[in-house]
Amino acid sequence: MAQPPILSLEGMALQQGGKWLFGGPDHDPLDLHIGPRDRIALIGRNGVGKTTLFRMIDGRVETDAGQRKTKPALRVVLLEQDPDLTGHATLMDWALAGEHAPQEHEVEAIAGQLGIEMSRETKGASGGEKRRAAIARALAQDPDLLLMDEPTNHLDLGAIDWLEGWLERYRGAFVVISHDRTFLKRLTRSTLWLDRGNLRRKEVGFGGYEAWEEQVYAEEARAAEKLDAKLKLEAHWLERGVTARRKRNQGRLEKLWQMRAQRASMISAGGTAKLKLATEEDFKSKSVITADNISKSYGDRTIIKPFSLRIQRGDRIGIVGANGAGKTTLLKMLTGELEPDSGSVEIAKTLTGVMIDQQRQLLTADKTVRQVLAEGGDWIDVRGNRKHVQAYLKDFLFDPKIVDMRVGVLSGGERSRLLLAREFAKASNLLVLDEPTNDLDLETLDLLQEVIADYEGTVLIVSHDRDFLDRTVTITLGLDGSGRIDVVAGGYEDWERKRREPVAGKAKAAKPADKPAPPPPPAPKSTKLSYKDQRDYELLPARIEELEAAIAKGEAILSDPELYTADPQRFANISKGIENARTEKDAAEERWLALAEQIEA
Repeated sequence: MAQPPILSLEGMALQQGGKWLFGGPDHDPLDLHIGPRDRIALIGRNGVGKTTLFRMIDGRVETDAGQRKTKPALRVVLLEQDPDLTGHATLMDWALAGEHAPQEHEVEAIAGQLGIEMSRETKGASGGEKRRAAIARALAQDPDLLLMDEPTNHLDLGAIDWLEGWLERYRGAFVVISHDRTFLKRLTRSTLWLDRGNLRRKEVGFGGYEAWEEQVYAEEARAAEKLDAKLKLEAHWLERGVTARRKRNQGRLEKLWQMRAQRASMISAGGTAKLKLATEEDFKSKSVITADNISKSYGDRTIIKPFSLRIQRGDRIGIVGANGAGKTTLLKMLTGELEPDSGSVEIAKTLTGVMIDQQRQLLTADKTVRQVLAEGGDWIDVRGNRKHVQAYLKDFLFDPKIVDMRVGVLSGGERSRLLLAREFAKASNLLVLDEPTNDLDLETLDLLQEVIADYEGTVLIVSHDRDFLDRTVTITLGLDGSGRIDVVAGGYEDWERKRREPVAGKAKAAKPADKPAPPPPPAPKSTKLSYKDQRDYELLPARIEELEAAIAKGEAILSDPELYTADPQRFANISKGIENARTEKDAAEERWLALAEQIEA
């Protein structure tokens, strides 16, 4: 027998900035019921209102309509993504402040397990330290309902494992917003999907979300067949965009497996750092970074033991390990920012890098999106190719209409996406990403994976996002804190599997854990377009925009109620013209999508 909910939102409606975020004339009122042992993933794009919904659940936001009902004495605790620590000298001072403050000994107990010293001054505390302090405070409050907004941001792998273990034992309910797919798959049993002002729920964990999403979009497309052409086309694009991305991502993953198989054959038995090569001279000619027996120590502590590695053009290198294990030190040595104590690092003279750092400076709030991307103009140079700024915004999942919007009104995730768009436009052949997944929604993560897969240069990634690494890197450099570096062909899961192997097994020839090694990659298929196809691919977007403008102009004329009576022939001609334009636009879009998929095949 189902237990009654501990919290309900019924008939909720909310306006923000003069627009209806939930409810109102365009959306159904929002309803939500949370049970006593619910484990819920809250999914949705950046900017759709996920954090606002959390504040509604917590009772911090006054809505325009609806009721919030809770069981008596319900304790709701919100773990915010970026808590305000101002006015407090130490992390402990902040943790013990406010309503329903926890007991100090409870905070200390959890903080000790997370490895955070609560006497640390708030001024100067790192993102990871603030995150651990916030988790210690939230868990020590003994919540009945725990709301977590990106709880794994700034946490290392050890802290994430600990949090997952605590939540598995937790006897209350929780709702979590997270980009960490592995975290969501392991812990959630229900999914809330916030999409275009509507809140959908399915009693399936995050592992079943993508199939559900695709099913919903397909059903919408079928329903739209019975509606007008505009709605039909919008739904078609929605469905096609989702399914096409799934296909493309599957193809990219297959290529990734092939690249890993190639690299595995170059790594010596036992996975030692020295890479042995089938064709040494050929490999050297393609090397862009060569580390020869490098090491680093700080005082008596050895951070990096002697280590050698050759990084080839096109490699995707993932660097993983606990905080303090030496990831940043290794990254700085490989990029020439830090000199090793011993050995040498040789960097190709032709290497031009772009660094996207986790400590991103906030974009100037009063600047417009156009100013950030194109210095106020209409065109942006994207790795040597001219592109209209509005078209480029579409590539990064933005509505082109935001081009003249102030950066300050964008959500944190949208600002991160804008920064990625700006940095990826720069000409480079080395991309360095330090915790790139923080503050990104799942769709943007998919996009980032696509951009990395299509990037023609070399990529170095420091990340704690396990699923992201599994989907992007060809080689993982794993640091366990001892100074030793594991070199593994594959992603995070491959490194974890290697760590679980018995010591005796390491001396044997490497064997696949789950399936035989992928066969040698087949000869690549030609993806070169004919002259006509290439020209269509380049010109069709502009033609589609022209047709959209013509359709909009025609619809504006037809909106005059007097036109049909005054000039029925003109009404008929314009109606026919709109119909023809829609037909041509539909065909052009189909053609362009087919060509795009051919290029990416």
